[in-house]
Amino acid sequence: MDAKQFIAKRTAKFFKDGDLVNLGIGMPTMCMAYIDPDIDVWFQSENGIIGMTGTPKEGEPIDLDVVDAGGSPSGMRPGSCCFSSFTSFGYIRGGHVDYTVLGAYEVDQEGDLANWMIPGKAAAGMGGAMDLVTGAKCTIVMTVHCDKTGKSKIVRKTKLPLTGVGVVDYVVTEKCVFHFTKEGMVLEELAPGETVESIKAITDCDIIIPEVIKSME
Repeated sequence: MDAKQFIAKRTAKFFKDGDLVNLGIGMPTMCMAYIDPDIDVWFQSENGIIGMTGTPKEGEPIDLDVVDAGGSPSGMRPGSCCFSSFTSFGYIRGGHVDYTVLGAYEVDQEGDLANWMIPGKAAAGMGGAMDLVTGAKCTIVMTVHCDKTGKSKIVRKTKLPLTGVGVVDYVVTEKCVFHFTKEGMVLEELAPGETVESIKAITDCDIIIPEVIKSME
């Protein structure tokens, strides 16, 4: 299991029976492969679908009219429905989405999220991210802990253009899980082989260390 699969498997454990979940483009869509078969989770996409099942498996028919927010083909489960993007954003802005799961360029210790643009590089636009992080009941960020240069993506204060201020509830990396609370950023879980010291060494933030830290499954 590589880092992204590990992150997706842990993130999928947040979801409960009956949850309505929005998965962002890229790594977040991998969560669908790790849902507990004993729970019933509904996946929503801002382009107007509830009931996505993800990329069709080999041999399954592909309907080019059924795509996720990134334009990739998706299956639909029995009971699914399609509707306008206006209705979709009504669900989102109305607070009916239980979880939104997004990627990130950076998250800072205040829970500020930057995930749509790096200055000087081409950007397609923010999309629905701003609405999702303010409308969903819980925002989870999935990201590898460090970028390709070795710099942590969880920082003291991001200087990138923001998607939302103080909107992040959890960050899941291949090394740990951070929980953002009123008191600050709590190191809630550690991946096998990681320690408090190893996380502090690569994360230049004020981290709250609780008495008990769980192990990431």
